[in-house]
Amino acid sequence: MTAVKHFLDLDRFDTKTLRDILDLAGSLKRAHADGVSKPVFAGKTLVMIFEKPSTRTRVSFQVGMQHLGGQVVVMSDAESQLGRGESIADTARVLSRYADAIMIRTDDPKKLEDLEAYATVPVINGLTNYSHPCQIMADVMTYEEHRGPIKGRVVAWSGDGNNVANSWIHAAVRFGFTLRLACPDSLKPAPEILQWAVSEGGDITVTDDAAAAVDGADLVNADTWVSMGDADADARMKLLEPFRVDQALMAGAKADALFMHCLPAHRGEEVTDEVMDGPQSVIWDEAENRLHAQKGILAWCLGPVLGVE
Repeated sequence: MTAVKHFLDLDRFDTKTLRDILDLAGSLKRAHADGVSKPVFAGKTLVMIFEKPSTRTRVSFQVGMQHLGGQVVVMSDAESQLGRGESIADTARVLSRYADAIMIRTDDPKKLEDLEAYATVPVINGLTNYSHPCQIMADVMTYEEHRGPIKGRVVAWSGDGNNVANSWIHAAVRFGFTLRLACPDSLKPAPEILQWAVSEGGDITVTDDAAAAVDGADLVNADTWVSMGDADADARMKLLEPFRVDQALMAGAKADALFMHCLPAHRGEEVTDEVMDGPQSVIWDEAENRLHAQKGILAWCLGPVLGVE
């Protein structure tokens, strides 16, 4: 029996597998641009569980599955027994009898782990409070479309050391680039993930100086300062003021550096309009590539597709 292929976190994969997924994503993107239909998921169904609001994750997974001939069922905890006390384990067992894959966007990564443990179909991490691997696959894809291989490059992060930052740490190790994270002391990534990166040979620097992080960088990243469920919004905003990405900060990066933001953005907070709408910004390509990267993830999970297993 073939092992079930889950997509949970980037640190669980070797570099070759992640490259295979990105190759699939690129192939499917080119086919779509050429008007070539690839209904490789005909007769297959993806169930998506949303315990957090979503625009890009929901639409990109749904459209991606439909582009490839499949169907989608969308559930929220308010619309299912999950919101009435049914366990993740029992939900996983039941949905595995109905669907070919399950995507979940949730808060607690333990829920993702329970889905993996009890599902007999692929489980995909659509976001947890710990990580956001689908986003980073799209980001790597976007960078490489514009500037070539990310290996050996310098990526800067300015802001909260949050779930997206954690997935950038995983990616830095697996894709072989330098990552500099500028965060307030109280919002730095957890010591455990930084220790993991060091143990894996990663080139990771954490500082409280945004200018130092961005100096000579090939790519600058930002994310919203206040996430869903954060109760300390005012205090966080004050802490993060020095980490706003504006033209002055971007001027410290390489002249051809790119700017990315996973969206939604709070303009004037973590990033200015001038940067968001400026010539170095590739945020709309980045958002589009959520669609294509997730097609690659789905194809890998449900493969073999296009000769990649």
